[in-house]
Amino acid sequence: MSEVTDLPAEDPFDQIVDAPFDSALEERYLVYALSTITARSLPDLRDGLKPVHRRLLWTMRQLKLAPDSTFKKSARVVGEVIGKYHPHGDTAAYDAMVRLAQDFSLRYPLVEGQGNFGNIDGDNAAAYRYTEARLTKTAMQLMEGLDAGTVDFIPTYNGEEHEPELMPGLFPNLLANGASGIAVGMATNIPSHNVAEVIDATLELIDNPHVEHERLMELFQGPDFATGGHVVDSKESIAEAYATGRGSFRVRGVFHAPEADKKDDQEAGIERLGGGQWQLVISEIPYQVQKGKLIEQIAQAIADKKLPILDDVRDESDEQIRIVLVPRSRNVDPELLKESIFKLTDMETRFGLNLNVLDASRTPMVMGLKELLQNWVASQIEILQRRTQYRLDQIAKRLELVEGYIIAFLNLDRVIEIIRTEDEPKPVMMKEFNLTDRQTEAILNMRLRSLRKLEEMQLRDEKTALLEEQDELQKLLDSPARQRTRLKRDLKALRKDYAEDTDLGARRTRIEEAAPAVEFSMDAMIEKEPVTVVLSKKGWIRAAKGHVDLGEDGCGDFKYKEGDGAAFASHCQTTDKILIAAENGRFYTLGCDKLPGARGFGEPIQSMIDLEAETRIAGMIVHQDGGRLLLASTIGKGFVAETKELLAETKKGKQVVNLKNDAKLQVMREIAAEHDHVACVGDNRKLVVFNLEEVPVLGRGQGVTLQRYRDGGLSDAKTFTLEEGLSWQMGGKGDRTRTENEIWQWKVARGGAGRLPPQGFPKDNTF
Repeated sequence: MSEVTDLPAEDPFDQIVDAPFDSALEERYLVYALSTITARSLPDLRDGLKPVHRRLLWTMRQLKLAPDSTFKKSARVVGEVIGKYHPHGDTAAYDAMVRLAQDFSLRYPLVEGQGNFGNIDGDNAAAYRYTEARLTKTAMQLMEGLDAGTVDFIPTYNGEEHEPELMPGLFPNLLANGASGIAVGMATNIPSHNVAEVIDATLELIDNPHVEHERLMELFQGPDFATGGHVVDSKESIAEAYATGRGSFRVRGVFHAPEADKKDDQEAGIERLGGGQWQLVISEIPYQVQKGKLIEQIAQAIADKKLPILDDVRDESDEQIRIVLVPRSRNVDPELLKESIFKLTDMETRFGLNLNVLDASRTPMVMGLKELLQNWVASQIEILQRRTQYRLDQIAKRLELVEGYIIAFLNLDRVIEIIRTEDEPKPVMMKEFNLTDRQTEAILNMRLRSLRKLEEMQLRDEKTALLEEQDELQKLLDSPARQRTRLKRDLKALRKDYAEDTDLGARRTRIEEAAPAVEFSMDAMIEKEPVTVVLSKKGWIRAAKGHVDLGEDGCGDFKYKEGDGAAFASHCQTTDKILIAAENGRFYTLGCDKLPGARGFGEPIQSMIDLEAETRIAGMIVHQDGGRLLLASTIGKGFVAETKELLAETKKGKQVVNLKNDAKLQVMREIAAEHDHVACVGDNRKLVVFNLEEVPVLGRGQGVTLQRYRDGGLSDAKTFTLEEGLSWQMGGKGDRTRTENEIWQWKVARGGAGRLPPQGFPKDNTF
């Protein structure tokens, strides 16, 4: 018989835990969420880095990629990072490294790249086997003090290596380079700022811990983006955003023409071409806007005829951005063109401020500017204390050895005798000269050539210097005032590298509230052309070029789908807006320039507005400024509405007439300025006339009773001038009308039942 295979010591089914699914899921998701917040998405306020960036810089430091060293392949760096420190994919690590090297992404790059690291057009970097990198001076300043006991080192994910918990350098990276990230249930979005201004605000805070926020904002000013631009919000709104840690800024690109002859033209971005011709030049674009995408937006606006005043856009950029806009005519207002570009494209964007960071206890928190700087100063004071204590410990160890060496020199002959005669000289020397174990071991390991008179003098000088340094450091450690003074001195020294007169330190983003915008309607951007708008019974809409003859029936000679037919038609201009009323009392607005052409049957109106499939159209008119409409429902209630109140800005439309039960919107007629009376006719063929003043003007509602019925409802209603009489359309061929001047017999107060109309009134009970 074959041997029985040994069973495992533990049954795997014994490890199954019986627990409610919701609590188990909640517990595991919470662990994931905390990991995302603290170890991936939010930066640490002390060094402004996320773990992936910190590990990249640490790896490059380990590889000795200093600014004065040669470049190394990016693949080497990425391999080291994911192999030792960062347990994630190579693409994620390389993408993070590429961003640290892009001068259009980071205000102060931490990596210097060689090769293709992407561009502001949105093109990706070359693969990491083709690029090389090394650290910048800024990165070295951020990591300064790593070997001085300033921070704790923690085990890596596999426990084989150690990595710094944070970078101890004095460079204020969080505010200088900003950060963005999306965690679980929270996010962060911090713009970059000017280092000199950050340091100035910090120095003010150190001198006066109770400084007002307004004073900090005088020094700090606001964002300083890598791509420049213009923040056009007021200083008050910017200050409010930094006080709370939440807010937003409007960021615009800059029109500037450095080659223009006149200074005013340079600042306005206008290049004169002779003969009165000119062109606009864009020299800076908003942060995080891809240049290629911006140019596509402008070109699309031209193609869609949203910018008829613009003829062409050209990209003439090299190392400097230069986007040229060619106006349609030399008579175009440059300011109008600029405002239209700001409104229609990403030349104006909004940057949301969210100062959500991890504090020293790794707790996510939204902080205002003052609180952020206070926490950063506290962390730098702690780093200074740790550096000082580390140096004191080193001095104490060195003093111990120096004092032992001096004793050996003073008793050199006896020391040599002990070493020559004793089998175990160490305990004898320790007992005779009262030496410590470290001192004795150091003396025994001393080289013979060190036994010279000059060495003794050097040791005494070194001891004196160490004692003086120890005294100074101890005073520094014992005095918070001295610590603040030292921090201020170090910050001022750092500021010199980022002063306003340096290429790296000069402010790039202008912060100045924009002048009032040039008032213009987007309709001014539409090329005015005559069109004929046609809407069928089944809701298919189209716009034919030109004013087509609409014929006797007022609907023209258009073709329709089988089973469909003419319903409404109007002569318009492409700059006009069409008001469309549905039977449910909801009004919709469509721009004539956006309607489909008339080559086919058009398009269903449901694709342009949120109209329910079974809801029919009650009317269509061209919107006129200052116009009025008579609106009435099938139950005989109605009111007067001003057309300006009927315009809807969204596809959902605007509910104007409130209807109950099975009532529907029956009448939508324009009211001429001279009209003074209303005529209503019911399904029961009763006619009533009353004064227009009796009908209220409402923005929305059910209205008042226009005509009373025992059975049936309203068939039609219109307004007219009493002196001119009531007119209606005659039946049969031809555009014939009949006018009844003796209409006083039907005139009553609003809400009457009415009486039968004059002879010859249409049998379909409509006007």
